[in-house]
Amino acid sequence: MRIPRHLAIIMDGNGRWAEQRHLPRIAGHHRGVESVQEIVSECRNLGVRYLTLYAFSSENWGRPEDEVNALMGLLGRYLESELDTMCAREISF
Repeated sequence: MRIPRHLAIIMDGNGRWAEQRHLPRIAGHHRGVESVQEIVSECRNLGVRYLTLYAFSSENWGRPEDEVNALMGLLGRYLESELDTMCAREISF
């Protein structure tokens, strides 16, 4: 099987995923973080050299302030928790 050198993913639908399960939208975003962790790991295992994640479009600034704040907090916590691992694996962002 041929593995791409560069994989780009537009992340979308986490909030809708949660709503379909009668969960708060932020629960979907938490699940999205788990998915990112799985994707990063698998890309590394498969030898994908470059992974681009498009996670927050300019339109997302129009969401309710509490949701934007929750998303930014989630991103910050994720990066803080994974920073040492990313540096050790020479992952840049």
